[in-house]
Amino acid sequence: MKTKNYIRISLALIALCTTSCNDFLNVDSQETVEATDSTSVYTPVMFVNGVYGMFTDWAYAFSYLGITEIISDNADKGSSTTDTGGDKDVLDALTFTASSSSIEVMWEQWYKSIGRATQAITYIENYGLEDEDYKNRLIGECRFLRGLNYFFLVRGWGAVPIQSEDLAVRASVSTVYKYIEEDLKYAALTLPLKSAYDDDDLGRATKGAAQALLSKVYLYQEDWENAYNYADSVISSGEYALEVDYANIWKEEYENGDESIFEFQARGESTAHGIQQYSQVQAPRGGGFSGWGFNVPSDDMLAAYNDEGDTIRRNAVIIFRGQTLYDGEVVGSGATNPMYNYKAYSSANQADSESDKNIRYLRLGEIYLILAEAANELGETSIALNAINAIRERVGLADVTTTDQSELREAIWKERRLELAFEHDRWFDLIRTSQAESVMTTLGKSYVANKHELFPIPEEQILETPTMEQNPGW
Repeated sequence: MKTKNYIRISLALIALCTTSCNDFLNVDSQETVEATDSTSVYTPVMFVNGVYGMFTDWAYAFSYLGITEIISDNADKGSSTTDTGGDKDVLDALTFTASSSSIEVMWEQWYKSIGRATQAITYIENYGLEDEDYKNRLIGECRFLRGLNYFFLVRGWGAVPIQSEDLAVRASVSTVYKYIEEDLKYAALTLPLKSAYDDDDLGRATKGAAQALLSKVYLYQEDWENAYNYADSVISSGEYALEVDYANIWKEEYENGDESIFEFQARGESTAHGIQQYSQVQAPRGGGFSGWGFNVPSDDMLAAYNDEGDTIRRNAVIIFRGQTLYDGEVVGSGATNPMYNYKAYSSANQADSESDKNIRYLRLGEIYLILAEAANELGETSIALNAINAIRERVGLADVTTTDQSELREAIWKERRLELAFEHDRWFDLIRTSQAESVMTTLGKSYVANKHELFPIPEEQILETPTMEQNPGW
């Protein structure tokens, strides 16, 4: 069976689990099958599991780091000076081009994920499930995942094709956001609460995850009222609570814990591999470790913590050369880099290729900061202060007290950086808040206004669809 490769996405390939269908983590994202070519009968949940499985791909271990953190002021390329990481050096320097591999890899990854979600929805709708609630839940999971992948695309590239409408025409930013909102609102109506899932299904998309992502989607559109309302719904739901110890959030025993709203799931087992090499790529290089040492905290990131007196988060985010880690492992003095990303550290797997490390994508700490930012823009100063200070009090910092809207806005933006470092949103935050040019040029990076606000459409995509307009400056 052949399909037309009109855009660099796979519409026919569906990832299926080959082990227990009750445990959605048992997914090998590399296994694919064309449903029409197989005599086997696959249940709808297998198709849904294949969408989740996309989060375990190699793309999230390297290219994802490049276009979310290494590109920003949070991180430097790391590794050795002679190891470019393919294109991580030019991402770090902001000299990347439309041919840079990380740009193409993530464009393709997110469209392939969207294709899987849409195929799964079609399969579920036509399967003949009699349990309508279960059917709608599975569709809701797919629509949540599809909305998340479009959210990555619209933040990175602006106007992008909506796969189900026209593969060569870029829909407007507002149209893409509307599409995302429709998917997420459906998910919020049909998905269960986190507490309603059985243990085997812990980690699936929930009502709270859909509401939390909606709050973030509206934040990026400066729709303050909706951002506030959805963030408030998550906080007031009683489903989530801030972890008392900030450093615990990234330890294995706290995965899918009280603060967790949505994580990219991993296992670190060959039958159900983890996020391929996510920890290995970022683990210490040398000093008794065999990691690659990429995506290391920058001196500017360290200074941000020190200037704030934020020792708790600094020590939870940064591994220092010579340090004894929480599990007793020691990063020796021979480590190549002076700092590494603690949030990516896997105690069980360390620098193994099959990482057990979940990527925390949505958690309650961020929702408090979304609420704070939206409330401030709406003139609800006391609510904004209560929200930001709930985050600061956890790490022993003094309350923010300013009632000046502009000063409070700056304080919230700074708090987002300190709280959410290495959680893969920093570059998008810099663009969203119009700080990118001043921040990056101060650091000596080659930021070009009206160009670097968006990634280039990958060169290979332009070659395949010549009518697709390139982004400005590229």
